[in-house]
Amino acid sequence: MLKKKYRFNPETLSYEQHGVSLKERLTRFFAYFSSSLAFSVVLVVFIINTYETPRAKAIKRENQRLQTQYKLMQKDLETIEKVLDDIQQRDDNIYRVIFETEPIPSSVRKAGFGGTNKYAHLENMDNADLVIATARKLDIIAKEAYIQSKSYDEVMKLALDKGKMLASIPAIQPISNADLKRTASGWGHRIHPVYKIRKFHYGMDFTAPIGTEIYATGDGVITDVGSSRVGYGNYIEVDHGYGYKTIYAHLSKFNIKLRQQVKRGDVIGFVGSTGTSTAPHLHYEVHKNGQPVNPQWFYYMDLTPQEYEKMIAISSNMGQSFD
Repeated sequence: MLKKKYRFNPETLSYEQHGVSLKERLTRFFAYFSSSLAFSVVLVVFIINTYETPRAKAIKRENQRLQTQYKLMQKDLETIEKVLDDIQQRDDNIYRVIFETEPIPSSVRKAGFGGTNKYAHLENMDNADLVIATARKLDIIAKEAYIQSKSYDEVMKLALDKGKMLASIPAIQPISNADLKRTASGWGHRIHPVYKIRKFHYGMDFTAPIGTEIYATGDGVITDVGSSRVGYGNYIEVDHGYGYKTIYAHLSKFNIKLRQQVKRGDVIGFVGSTGTSTAPHLHYEVHKNGQPVNPQWFYYMDLTPQEYEKMIAISSNMGQSFD
């Protein structure tokens, strides 16, 4: 029950009963409500800024955990990149040294990603730089790994063909020369026997009686059989594939025909002294990718290291060639 309130009236010098108007009541209510609301807002802001809710703490922990995982992933990807680089270097050496062919260009291995920005959907994320860098690195590694797998497919194909290549490389002496006594003038500058001038000798001479058997030094196909009064005289050219060709000059007779397939050790002709020749001998050349190379590099199936050194000494001491 509401208490009655009285107020002194000085004019009547008496107490009169006084009631609170509606307006006063509403004013008091809104004043109380506003102050309470303001206090509540201040309290809530203070709590939010000072204390974290369990959900906020959980989200923060999850965010930190994801950042840590991305950073660890970055380090793992860097390790994988180093492993891939090492594999690529070994791969290149396999191509060059073992299979004697060109490796996959680095421009292909390291090619970037052109076109539209495929990471645009990640740009609005928290820690977008970290996420995008990780995604880009992962894509690059995936691409390089794919190229490497294709490279190994090619290496496997070359390896299966390696036996054929080894059989094709000219790897024996073109005539029987076990005691090396038939070794004559070698690769390099020599005095020409006819013109008596210093000329470069692009091959190797083997002295032997007319009619001595001449062998194909590697598997291949006869691509040229010719004859002339000067120069090579009667000669044979064998294409061994893989960039190798051999030439056998000054022959007395042929034992093959054009386009014939030959195997290493097959008798393809006989020693003579045709063309520009001062005595019976075989002039032998090896060409690699269209350029003459020193034949003495290719006798590894015939000679021991000691015999090889002796042969080089003999051929180097010859001051004059036979053709």
